[in-house]
Amino acid sequence: MKKTIAIILAAGRGTRMKSDTPKVLHAILGKPMISYVTGAVSRASVKDIVVVAGFGSDKVKDLFKGTKIKTVVQKKLLGSADAVGAARKNIRSKCDVLVVYGDTPLITEETLKKLIEKHRTSTASLTLLTAILKDPSGYGRIIRDTKGSIIKIAEESEVREYKKEIREINVGTCVFTSDDLLDALKNIGCDNSKREYYLTDAVKILSARGKRVESIAVENLDDMTGINSRIELAAATSVMKKRIMEELMASGVTIQDPATTTIYPDVTIGKDTVIYPNTIIESDVRIGENCHIGPFARLRVGTRLGDRTEVGNFVELVRTQVAGSTKIKHHTYLGDAKVGKNVNIGAGVITANYDGKNKNRTFIGDGSFIGVGAILIAPVKIGKKALVGAGSVILKGQNVKDGTTVVGVPAKILKRRSGD
Repeated sequence: MKKTIAIILAAGRGTRMKSDTPKVLHAILGKPMISYVTGAVSRASVKDIVVVAGFGSDKVKDLFKGTKIKTVVQKKLLGSADAVGAARKNIRSKCDVLVVYGDTPLITEETLKKLIEKHRTSTASLTLLTAILKDPSGYGRIIRDTKGSIIKIAEESEVREYKKEIREINVGTCVFTSDDLLDALKNIGCDNSKREYYLTDAVKILSARGKRVESIAVENLDDMTGINSRIELAAATSVMKKRIMEELMASGVTIQDPATTTIYPDVTIGKDTVIYPNTIIESDVRIGENCHIGPFARLRVGTRLGDRTEVGNFVELVRTQVAGSTKIKHHTYLGDAKVGKNVNIGAGVITANYDGKNKNRTFIGDGSFIGVGAILIAPVKIGKKALVGAGSVILKGQNVKDGTTVVGVPAKILKRRSGD
């Protein structure tokens, strides 16, 4: 089987974004849009990935620092063919080259797998991802000869030359045989109004040489969505939210109101868990089975919830582990905490985890009861089956032993009255 190399084009500034941030680094649900593209490519079993950066290249390089993804720079933004040419040194002979755009975050691994498979089985020099649109305005059109073979991609101004309406468009994602790609790059010119080198010209070059150009139609039009503005970014976010929640619901999770719920990628939720309205669950959160989350809850990065945990309204958790059958019901903030099983956290409880320099840890033992409005100033440890009275303040380093009851500001061990 031929090796496949992926080249992801991410050099554009995205002027309509009106931003100093490279377009591909704008986030969708907490992740840069290009991370969705590299993720889809990796899941399509393509391990050699080269990102072509341009505007803000240092920021793009920083994103992939420490990974196996290579970054090269297109020194001048002279078109898509020039961008692919910037990765020329990474293209080996006798392999396949997948070209994907970094601003198409909704592309799926299923689509990429089908495109790669079609290219391999058809022995084509180039295989294009295409789509049929009711209104193809603004897209390059696929031009075929009388036998149905692809001979070129026509821009909007050229389409008028053809008598029939052409609704098949070029999506942009494609797979080349590497030797044919390298040969085509040598012959692509810049005879156009922008004086740029367009990768689409490779279709005409290869076809004229008798090379086979194939195509496969995208099944879900969302896959072809390119992001060029904040409006399109918001639309793509809505699609991604829908995909994530549909996958979770299919696995046995109840999401009562998807319209008001936001769940980021890289979240695991066990079956029979119920997510109530207006809840936000960020990336790298793990939730067990039979939990109840929300409404108006926010679970941030690093949160882990055991089975049968209840997290109620206006609760925020971050980098916090909670064992099973614990209840955290109302208006509470727990940060950098480890909470045992069968714990009750009262309304308005706060772990004061940040001292201005460091994030400090709070430990709450199994079976403990933390009263309404208590403040735990980390680092601190609450023992098993301990009781912290309502409104109490546990000072930094004031550990509470197993089975002890403490009350007050600052909290002190509750003494028995004489004669009791």
